[in-house]
Parts: sequence; structure tokens; C-alpha cells
Amino acid sequence: MDYDHIVIGAGISGLGAAHFAARAGHPSLVLERSERIGGCIHSHRFARCGDFWTEAGSHTGFNSYGTLLSVLEDLDQMARLTAKDEAPYRLWRNGRLAKVTSALHPLEAAVSLPRLFTTRKTGASVAEYYGRGIGRRNYRDLLGPAFQALICQPADDYPAELLFRRKPRRKDVLRKFTMPTGLSEIPTALAGQADIEVRTGQEVVAIVRDGPGYRVQLADGDELGCHYLTLAAPPNVVTRLLPDDLAAAKAAVGTVGMAEIETLLLAFRTSDLDLPRLAGLISVDDAFYSAVSRDYLADPEYRGFAFHFRPGALAPEARIATACRALGADPAKVVEVAQVANRLPALRKGHQAIVEQLDAELAGGRLAVTGNWFYGVSLEDSLSRSRQEHGRVFGEA
Repeated sequence: MDYDHIVIGAGISGLGAAHFAARAGHPSLVLERSERIGGCIHSHRFARCGDFWTEAGSHTGFNSYGTLLSVLEDLDQMARLTAKDEAPYRLWRNGRLAKVTSALHPLEAAVSLPRLFTTRKTGASVAEYYGRGIGRRNYRDLLGPAFQALICQPADDYPAELLFRRKPRRKDVLRKFTMPTGLSEIPTALAGQADIEVRTGQEVVAIVRDGPGYRVQLADGDELGCHYLTLAAPPNVVTRLLPDDLAAAKAAVGTVGMAEIETLLLAFRTSDLDLPRLAGLISVDDAFYSAVSRDYLADPEYRGFAFHFRPGALAPEARIATACRALGADPAKVVEVAQVANRLPALRKGHQAIVEQLDAELAGGRLAVTGNWFYGVSLEDSLSRSRQEHGRVFGEA
């Protein structure tokens, strides 16, 4: 075989899979179709603003992210954890900024809240569970938009059990953190390890079994063999690449949808914005789901914002105008603009049954499947799946 272990996909799931495999004594080759590693971790640097950056994807690490923290300890990166300053979120509703609490219906919440502790979360959608637990009007006016802002897609049918998974917190670590030059430091550190080789611009077109191992066919006609293989890709790619003998798994994974997000990044000079510091905006009735500010790590010269828009809702120039209106900014004062296309899994009720069927098909084999579509879309959810899969395939490091 050409390689011991090949990973397809250089997002946090794939690089995490390579990391866990390497620690178990299996050097890894990681193949990435794009020219950038990190997937949904994307710290965008504005060319005309020196070293100033704004996150285009994942925004925060938390001290409840135990798997992520263990990886950072392995990489000797804990000293680089950087605290995020506190700032408020605001609602954007009816063309105006408002306090989050302005949308709360207190009496309804008081009457409904006890149901939150008696309603079964497993098997329920977000709308079913939280609509019952905090009241329909509170869900409509506040929690529904807040959940959409969190996952950047319609949230009503999202599995309630996957929205907030309980995780123990490490009291010796900052409650929420970033890195000095953005979260992209994490995939860069993972890819820089001696037992991990990363190749970008590599499109995989097919996977075939080769005895107990696999052969990976590339678009350029090259073919690579490996003893072990990890698919760390979106569900539509996994469906296409799974070997034909896993037909039931292909059919199950093929039912997992994807949500498209059009992210607009804006940089302003601090002196050009008459806007109090804020963590971000929760949009109730506009074309964007949410906006996230870089104010948590203040820069003396610039402020940055990432607006996550619904797909196809507005043309690029209209997105800029909408974002500037929400910020109270003059579009002529924008220093730099970037447009980033993001994709996230669109998980729905019954998702756990899909995962169970896939896991049953993979049991006992040398093929692992991971990604941000198993336990949720967070960094921790992605790495937890990668660690679980590689405990199964390789044994714990």
C-alpha cells in the first residue's frame, strides 16, 4: 500500500482524525479538494487592513470543548488561548436594533417553563421542545430567531437533542476563547505535525476496496492505496464516495440535507462607526440569519463583521446595503468586503437513526466517517466524532 491512513477532507474533522490516527501510530495523508484547509474554520484576513482578521465561519471555543482542549494540549497550544471580551447581542427587528429581552413574553415564559423539565427532548424538534417549554410566542419572537442565528439555517425541524449537548466544563480554562490570529491557527497547527501530510487541490472521484484496504482515485488520474481510510466530508460527498457494497449506508446518508449560507465580511475603520460594542445581531425578519462582530478582540484601528445571509435572498450589493443599514453605517465607509460561501448540514428529526444505521454498516471495518453532521455543528461535536471513530478503528492512543 502507498499509505497507512488516508483522510479525505482537511476541515477540523479530517485534521482531527489524522491527529488521533497519528497518535495511535498511523501516519496520515490528508487530501483536500480546495486550496485552503480548515473547512468551516476560516479566519479571513483583509488585505488592505494589515493583519486585521474576522472569522467567516466558526467563531468561538468554550471550556466545555474537552476534546478540542485535549488536542490543543497535544499540540502545546494552550498558552495561546485568548479571552473573548464580553459584549451584548442585539435583536434586529422591523429595521431597528433592540435589546434581546425586548422580545420576551415574561408571563408566558413563567407559565411554560416547568414543561421544559418534563418534556422529552429525544426525538423532538427544536420547535416542538422549546415551543412547549418556553411558550409559542417566546419561541416565535425570540428563541426561534436566536436558534436560526446560531446554526445559520431554519431551526424549527432541527433535532432538539443536538442543539445543546451537555458537556462538562474545565474550570482551569477560559470560559470562551479564540486564538491571537483567529481560530484558523488550530487547523494550521494540526496540519503542521510531522506524521501528517496535507495536499490541497486534490479532488477524489471514487473509492474502491482493495482487499482489507482501499484505493482512492483522484480527478487527475492518480490512484493511492491505503490500509485505513477516513471520509471527513459533507454527507452528499460521503454518499457519492462510499464503496458500493455499503448501499444501505449510502441510502441513509443521502437523506441528510445541506444548508447554503452566503457570508458577507465587512471591515470598517473604528472612527467611521457610531455603534456601541456588540457581540452580534440576531435577525428576526431580515434577509440575514445573524451577524457576528470582531469586537470581542478589539483592534485599535478596525472593526469587522460577518453577516450570514439566507441563500439567494439578495444580490451582493444589496447584502452590503442591508448590513450597513443594520450597523448604522455609510456603505461608502466600508474599507474592504469579502464574500464567502459556506455550507452546513441541515439536520432534522430522526437524524440519530441515520447515524446508527451508518455505524452499524461500518462496524468492524477499516473505514471511518466523520464530519460536523453527527452530533451537531460545533468544533467539539466534529472532533468528538473523529475521536470516537478512530477509537473504533485504531484503538485509543
